[in-house]
Amino acid sequence: MAATLLDSVMGCAVHTTLPAGVGYTTLELKVNYIRAAHTGGQTLTAEGSVIHVGRSTATAEGKVLDERGKLIAHATTTCLVMRPAGD
Repeated sequence: MAATLLDSVMGCAVHTTLPAGVGYTTLELKVNYIRAAHTGGQTLTAEGSVIHVGRSTATAEGKVLDERGKLIAHATTTCLVMRPAGD
């Protein structure tokens, strides 16, 4: 669950930096799990931020927090930037 949240928020962060018509996909995902997250109605918050965007790759980092602001997991990703042919 935490890895899916992290992959989503980091990918969305990268996506916000790309021009229309340019896509991305995850190349690498590194997750560090800090504590267990209980699924019994607990609200988790995930945040992602861009570290670097280049012509062919982008990197980002993210974290998942519980309702008390305690860190559940954090991660980094590398994304492949997919530009249209001839771009």
